[in-house]
Amino acid sequence: MKIIRVLSTLDRRIIFLLVGLGILIPLLKPLGIPENITPPVRDVYQFIDTLPPGSAILLSVDYDASVLPEVHPMFLSILRHAMLRKVKVIGIALNPAGVGLGVQAFDRISKEFGKKYGEDYVYLGFKPNMAATMLGLGEEIQKVFPTDYYGIPLDSLPMMKEIHSYRDIALVISFSGANIPALWVAYAYSRYGQKVAAGVTAVMAADYYPFLQTGQFVGMLGGMKGAAEYEDLVNRLLQKKGYRKPMPFAIKGMDSITVVHLLIILFIILGNLGYFLQKKEVK
Repeated sequence: MKIIRVLSTLDRRIIFLLVGLGILIPLLKPLGIPENITPPVRDVYQFIDTLPPGSAILLSVDYDASVLPEVHPMFLSILRHAMLRKVKVIGIALNPAGVGLGVQAFDRISKEFGKKYGEDYVYLGFKPNMAATMLGLGEEIQKVFPTDYYGIPLDSLPMMKEIHSYRDIALVISFSGANIPALWVAYAYSRYGQKVAAGVTAVMAADYYPFLQTGQFVGMLGGMKGAAEYEDLVNRLLQKKGYRKPMPFAIKGMDSITVVHLLIILFIILGNLGYFLQKKEVK
């Protein structure tokens, strides 16, 4: 049969080409495949979305460039959401390799909404010894960070005059590709009752579902999928308020992943079909 010959002699380079196109085309032109918003992502979004203007959250850059495609879009979207909701943001970095990523994100998103440094957001930068830092923030932030990342005394920043510890912070979100969110639970949640959420890579997400089930996490963004979901929610809010939609980094990535997965499923079906038809012809 002709179909058997085609399937059995299909050049693998054609498969590689189709997979390459499946990755490239959605990145160049997003397909807009709808995102099914999962409860852990919606919980983080709703928590921030219902905070009164003037509330404060802490975003911890606990990742580096190795996990940037998955985690950085989460950071950008949540930072964008907080600033859109007029929620004050404190940024710190517990991973020294992530300090610059935090600087870039705050500079970029603050310009989008015309936010002022020291009044609407503050970036404290890196501090070694994670456990001591997390515990110290529960007592007095200015003792842990006497100055911010730029060397400005914290007590001279208007925003920080009303924020001294976890008591003044509604939520801590740790963005990481490692086990740092678990440390936030151990030192901030368990010791001070601080509400914690996480943005993690897909490979780490399974390890953190018990934290969701026990209520130790408010919510969680897992991998490119979680980033795309939050990006979609924030884009809807931006559109509703008349803002221009930003570049959908995670949504484009998920479009590519979806298309390639569908192609792989199709190839598996065709391969098995060719095998069974060839077996039947031999008989």
